This record gives sequence, C-alpha cells and structure tokens, in this order.
Amino acid sequence: MNSIKTKICSSCESSFSCGDISEESKCWCNDFPPIFNLSEGGDCLCPICFKEACEDKIDAYVETMTPQKALINKATALPKQEKLIEGIDYYIENGNYVFKAWFHLKRGTCCGNDCKHCPY
Repeated sequence: MNSIKTKICSSCESSFSCGDISEESKCWCNDFPPIFNLSEGGDCLCPICFKEACEDKIDAYVETMTPQKALINKATALPKQEKLIEGIDYYIENGNYVFKAWFHLKRGTCCGNDCKHCPY
C-alpha cells in the first residue's frame, strides 16, 4: 500500500497530504466521483482546488442534460460513492438540504417529489 506524501497543489501551490494509508484508509480524494483521467495533466490538486475542479466539470456536464439524455447519463455507471459532498451533491438552503442535479443523475431516476434540480 502507498504511504502519505506531502504534495504541492499544481493550481494554488499550497501543500497537502496525499495517498492511501491502507486498504481501509484511502486518500481523501477517493470520496469524490472518479471523473478525471490522469492524462488530463497536472499533478494532484489540494482538497479545495480538487473540489472546485469537480464542481466545474460536473456543472458543465449537467448543463448538457435534457430529460431524454438524463435517462442514459454517465453518472449512473460510476462507482457508488458513500459520502455526499456539499457543493457537488447538495447545498444547504434555509437549513434544508437541496439535492443538486448531479445527485439525481447518480440515482438514475426521478423520485416524483418535484425536486428543485431534477434533470428528469
């Protein structure tokens, strides 16, 4: 298994810890959806820059969705993530969780509750 390394963010140049400690204790980036290819350039990003990059890429993808395309979207084929991430899966408005389109796309169907960001 790999060990924890201190890296420098290729975007903001801050230092951060990166790597798996064991099979049970994975790197923080494993909580995020696997939507980047290693060939897309750069080294690791810090948690803040990585989250922002994920949000940007997901938002761009969601903008291409129509109700017809949502039924056969790529998000349903991704490995299921246990942890919901604020800003990617949901945001909080007036103390309530509001699920974003990405959350709904990962689920793969409309729940019928007239959700604010339902892509279906």
